[in-house]
Amino acid sequence: MDFESQIKQWITNDPMRMKALDLTAQMFKELEVDDWYIAAGFVRNLVWDKLHGAAESVLDDIDVIYYCNEETSVYRDKLIELALAEMASFPWSVKNQARMHIKNQHPAYTSAKDAMSYWPELQTAIGVKLDERGDIAVESVFGLPCLFNLTVNYNPKADESVFMERVASKPWFNEYQNLSLEL
Repeated sequence: MDFESQIKQWITNDPMRMKALDLTAQMFKELEVDDWYIAAGFVRNLVWDKLHGAAESVLDDIDVIYYCNEETSVYRDKLIELALAEMASFPWSVKNQARMHIKNQHPAYTSAKDAMSYWPELQTAIGVKLDERGDIAVESVFGLPCLFNLTVNYNPKADESVFMERVASKPWFNEYQNLSLEL
């Protein structure tokens, strides 16, 4: 199975996800920011829902990440969230990764992809966006097999206690019975 093509097909067939990608692409084109993705549960949950034959889970948030050194204020992120919310009442969560290393106590990130490389579990470090031609681009820091193999793996670059807190607090193992935890 070509995992990337499968993700693209599932997203293409999901009107809400396509609308979120289109609106986000429009927003960052206006802001002249090329380094952005919708990441985390936006992709992860879709894949796990499909592999479990489950109804699509409700997204608590749509994690929009971007990297821009020129303006790193939380205020800018909130303005982007508000602008996106005016276009569609989705649960937007926008974060400029150029400042998130401070909160997470990591070395400074160099890009949105670099920021994802520090996320606690490998399966969450996957983002999608629309490229300049309007095609879906998939960025997976650790590859797609671990997501399709239905495992939850600790990222050695991350704080293990944060990983364990996320595993305990997320409903993953209740919602997706075929998942297994691999440390």
